[in-house]
Amino acid sequence: MTKNRFIIIILLIFACFSANAKKVKFAVDMTGQTVSPNGVHVSGDFQEEAGFEGGDWQPNTTVMTNEPGSEIYSIVVDIPAFAKYEYKYLNGDQWYEVEFVPVESRVGYDFNDNRWIYVDSVMNDTTGIRPVLFSGNAPQGYHLLRLKVDLSLEETIDPAGVYVVTDEQVGTVPQTIMYSFGDDVYEQIIYAEMWTDNSDCYYLFVNGKTIEGYETIPAECATDGYRFIEILKDTVVETVCFSACVDCDAIGTHEISPPSKTRIYPNPCKAGTTLEFNDSETSHKVTIMDLFGNTLRVYDDCTTKSLVINRDNLYEGVYFLKIDNGQRWISTLRLIFSN
Repeated sequence: MTKNRFIIIILLIFACFSANAKKVKFAVDMTGQTVSPNGVHVSGDFQEEAGFEGGDWQPNTTVMTNEPGSEIYSIVVDIPAFAKYEYKYLNGDQWYEVEFVPVESRVGYDFNDNRWIYVDSVMNDTTGIRPVLFSGNAPQGYHLLRLKVDLSLEETIDPAGVYVVTDEQVGTVPQTIMYSFGDDVYEQIIYAEMWTDNSDCYYLFVNGKTIEGYETIPAECATDGYRFIEILKDTVVETVCFSACVDCDAIGTHEISPPSKTRIYPNPCKAGTTLEFNDSETSHKVTIMDLFGNTLRVYDDCTTKSLVINRDNLYEGVYFLKIDNGQRWISTLRLIFSN
């Protein structure tokens, strides 16, 4: 092998590593702690990848720096993206000085009590881990909210990933990716700002990184078209099945919604679409709602077996069709208008 070829190979290896590297900022809030004279450290299974001496889970090699004017200590490392990492903070440089990670923040599987993060981006920026309180669940003024969704009954899981969006993010490309520890259950930890002593959250799960992948929530567990939770404390929400009110094990043995034979075609559409009811009801009411739960159009007392829906002044995007018989909900369908 010539010298020039050797140099080219080295450059290619470096380029491949750089293309998958990501800056990640670990941060912890030491408010209320007496900081050790030996400093604040972070230890985890990222240390070898980040180039720290001694490899992973060393308590004394990855020292964090105090951010001036605050009780926050942080460090930025370069580690490969598209990987899950586990870690803990230490008030000092010995393992007996490690924090106690609350149950809600732990990996939790096989008695694993580490914190965790999934790094999903190679964008030229820094992924910041929120500065949680040392031995705490969340940053000051926030509650932890851990969400879990089961996609085991979905025909396909989008290779772009599974995401969660909150109400202020609806209508945009999903950004908050979820991670699966196994069995097609995906989860993510988010933080909800406290208002006095509580907070709340409206959210939806998304199969893929497009608005077409948004789940449709059955009316019996939806609030304005969203999942909703009032948060009084750090909370781990029970696992639910994608587009359902209950966990996947209950589907098939517990009827979560009336069976729907309603058909809509074409979908997506440009100018209009046809809705076929295909059931025994003599009358239907169809309500078109946007992603924020706002009612845009209502078709009352549809007594035929089909309904033509013209686009008219509706913009490109995703809408929900809520169908009922005037007394009870029948189904909710997703309608997509494209250009």
